[in-house]
Amino acid sequence: MGRTQKKSGSKKRWSTNRILMIASPIVLGFVWMLTPAESAFKQAATWQRLTSPGPLSAAHASLEDDCAACHTSVSGVEPENCISCHANNAALLKSQPTAFHANIATCKECHLEHQGREHRPTLMDHTTLSYLGLRQLNDGNPSGERERVRRELQMWMRHVGDESLPHAGVTRDELILNCVTCHGNEDPHVAYFGDGCAICHATTAWNIPQYIHPSSSSTDCMQCHKAPPSHFMPMFMSKCAKMLGKKPDSVKQCYVCHEISAWNNMKDAPWHKKTMSHIPSR
Repeated sequence: MGRTQKKSGSKKRWSTNRILMIASPIVLGFVWMLTPAESAFKQAATWQRLTSPGPLSAAHASLEDDCAACHTSVSGVEPENCISCHANNAALLKSQPTAFHANIATCKECHLEHQGREHRPTLMDHTTLSYLGLRQLNDGNPSGERERVRRELQMWMRHVGDESLPHAGVTRDELILNCVTCHGNEDPHVAYFGDGCAICHATTAWNIPQYIHPSSSSTDCMQCHKAPPSHFMPMFMSKCAKMLGKKPDSVKQCYVCHEISAWNNMKDAPWHKKTMSHIPSR
């Protein structure tokens, strides 16, 4: 008895759904025919807004009512639609950190829209970048050099365990990226530490929260820090002596004048010339 009632109820619901599916387009068609041509109901922009997942960013706000500017039927957002506007962006294609856009051949993985006016449509995902790099190595030649490199990288990625990672801020997929390709001009270490940025740095931010600077009594500053060109000028030592009342024997003696809290925080300098940028680590 109970099963019969359940089956009967499900059949009724199915019949009702079928009626709605058939009747809805018919009713919509009648409404469409009875509505004046100048009505907002018949404007493409109205239907686009109804189906839009959200407002565009401020940079693309002018395209709010022109979905076809970015979207292609069935295929969705294709790189060609983005390139039609951004291909002549010389600053993007010539700058070292963003030059890879010239041959990346895709956009939607890192540039997300419909998140609102205040949202910047850029989500830098280094894991995605590594996958795109592997995809570019696949040039359709199974015996070629690029395919060999791709297979070796994939094999290496599979065999790197969590215990082999330098720290928790980087993944095995991100380790195949060469940081210097994009960030070489941002290296404050002046290549002192080589190009293995991932040994210390995470891909989410440059700062290293767990880093503790050596003691303020340390005198081996030049192991990590290189003196800027200004320190080799003839008048530099005499100017230091005049301002601080002390004169280092060489530019390698950073500790004579500098605090470890910040380079521009000088020992024994007048208070109005001190600029504390952050709290000392020790």
